[in-house]
Amino acid sequence: MGQNHQEEKRIRRVNRELKYQGAIVDVYSDTIETPDGNIAYWDYVEHRKGAAAVVPVTPEGRILMVRQYRNALDRYTIELPAGCRDSLTEDTKISAMRELEEETGFQCGHIEKMLSLKTTVAFCNEFIDVYLATNLKPGKQHLDPEEFIEVRAYDPEELLEKIYAGVIQDSKTVAGILAYCYRYRNNMK
Repeated sequence: MGQNHQEEKRIRRVNRELKYQGAIVDVYSDTIETPDGNIAYWDYVEHRKGAAAVVPVTPEGRILMVRQYRNALDRYTIELPAGCRDSLTEDTKISAMRELEEETGFQCGHIEKMLSLKTTVAFCNEFIDVYLATNLKPGKQHLDPEEFIEVRAYDPEELLEKIYAGVIQDSKTVAGILAYCYRYRNNMK
């Protein structure tokens, strides 16, 4: 800890200027003083709420995934159900259960946290807690007006193939599926 602590003291932010305020994120320009005394300018994206994702596993051992259009990539993606917290104080477990039902139309009888991740540490503070949901039962899908989501169940092996083929690239989805397969299906071939 000693050396890392010393390095942290040598790099310091001397200014943060808001450049854009959005519905979910704010974009800043940070002025940084480097260890050699030079000034650098770094972008910083503040995700104001945090989020939750869920790996919903059916009684048959299949994983429910959502297919939706993502503007940043200008294409459809296959992802785990996920979404932002409703407030800064909302427990991500509540967010995960809500997003599961909203996006897939299923409720869960059991939910447990598998991992927490920071999605893009180079320039953004966004965090996502990833949960495992089992004992699924039909509920009712509640999509937002701008959401157009298809739900499909996949075998874990099929999802692993899609990850390694580069079809699935979303970080929360990759992390969630790999964590599930490692922790709960480690006997997979």
